Amino acid sequence: MSRFIIRRLIWTIPVILFISIVTFLLVHAVPGGPFDTEKPRPAEIQANLMKHYGLDQPLWKQYTDYMGFTRNPSGDYAGILQWDFGPSITQRSRTVNEIFAAHLPVSATLGVAALLIAVGVGVPLGIIASLKQNSAWDYLSMALAIVGVSVPSIVIGPILILVFALTLGWLPVAGWGSFKHILMPSLALGLSSSAIIARLTRASMLQVIREDYIRTARAKGLSEKVVIVRHALKNAFIPVATVLGPMFAALVTGTFVIEQIFAIPGLGKYFISSITNRDYSVVMGTTLLYALFLVASNLFVDVTYAFLDPRIQFE
Repeated sequence: MSRFIIRRLIWTIPVILFISIVTFLLVHAVPGGPFDTEKPRPAEIQANLMKHYGLDQPLWKQYTDYMGFTRNPSGDYAGILQWDFGPSITQRSRTVNEIFAAHLPVSATLGVAALLIAVGVGVPLGIIASLKQNSAWDYLSMALAIVGVSVPSIVIGPILILVFALTLGWLPVAGWGSFKHILMPSLALGLSSSAIIARLTRASMLQVIREDYIRTARAKGLSEKVVIVRHALKNAFIPVATVLGPMFAALVTGTFVIEQIFAIPGLGKYFISSITNRDYSVVMGTTLLYALFLVASNLFVDVTYAFLDPRIQFE
């Protein structure tokens, strides 16, 4: 197990480097710059700003400086390798690290809440559909799952606002700070994922309950509840666990749109504005942070396999 984790961590290095190079080249290939405005600045001020942020250097020098491969003018190493994402170009009073510290917890909280809703709704629906196969419960559960997969969160969000905020007045339209503010955006974000989990749980349960060891457990006189909870559900959950890591990462990154709809002060707001304003540091930092998060999520899922099924061996 330890050798497997070490190998995965080593392979993370070239993956992150590749992502950093591609992202760096793409953001610099977009026409325009962070200091372009409708009213052009004097050439001297423009040149001073470019020099201050190191944007007057060749691209290879900008990249090595940003990653922390080379020393800065003070003789120190400062960059991604030192967990220093640099200053924000458009928000000149803040560093990218400060933006992350203030707004990443908001996006992460929303992602966790959405994942809990996805699992809490999807797994029971999938179990009921599998145990009541070809019944009204099965058809109803899968119909709800199809609707959930078909309707994106960008559509679900306004519908929830119309029903629960504007019509019924139960929940606030937008903002952040209490459980009521979390409920609607997490529902809008998690319902589509719950549909995926429901269909996957159903398919996995239908396969597992036909296995010989399930028939043996029933032949021994175990109650149906014990057979399902102790034997079937644990093994049926393995395929579901495979998608939870990438799904969590997708939910956290998917908060960008939901944060705009519900005016949530998460990281997505700054990521989108950084793209339009050419804030290279925020774009690079956010992309690399989410890449690391996705790699870590996949590694966590792989390690979880061993605990769910001891038969799985890592070579």
